[in-house]
Amino acid sequence: FFSRGFQVAPETKAVMKWLRSIPFVLSASLHGGELVVTYPYDYSKHPMEEKMFSPTPDEKVFKMLAKAYADAHPVISDRSELRCGGNFVKRGGIINGAEWYSFTGGMADFNYLHTNCFEVTVEVGCEKFPLEEELFTIWHENKGALLNYMEMVHRGIKGIVSDKFGNPIKNARISVRGIQHDVTTGN
Repeated sequence: FFSRGFQVAPETKAVMKWLRSIPFVLSASLHGGELVVTYPYDYSKHPMEEKMFSPTPDEKVFKMLAKAYADAHPVISDRSELRCGGNFVKRGGIINGAEWYSFTGGMADFNYLHTNCFEVTVEVGCEKFPLEEELFTIWHENKGALLNYMEMVHRGIKGIVSDKFGNPIKNARISVRGIQHDVTTGN
């Protein structure tokens, strides 16, 4: 996942270990500086290409997850193109990460490639470093969208993979016809 010679910070290693030890299925990374929800891949299929659409095999699922957040956010769902994030209005407030800008080593790509966790990146506000007095408003703009997004964990197939005696099977591979991205069962 990381290129040779790239030093991985101890806190990054700890998060990677944590993600592999607990079977998370949904997460969101919160950033500031724009109003949009991005989804993997964040790294372009062709590293020298900037702004190149780079979908995962689960493109439809990621778009559904990103829309769940964007549609419930009062400003992202606002149709005005004159506001911060207005350049994403025609896209419904969402975009494939690499199509916006490509970067390597992101958590959303790592989670998708190395765990069962589907992660989107939420740009929660126009200011990269909002003032303390702006945080209350930002929280209220994002609270309902976060709750709506969290409810998406109940979508899809759920259950226990077990042997003929009813014992759960750890690390069983689950494949969906037509999607070249398997997931595995947890403990």
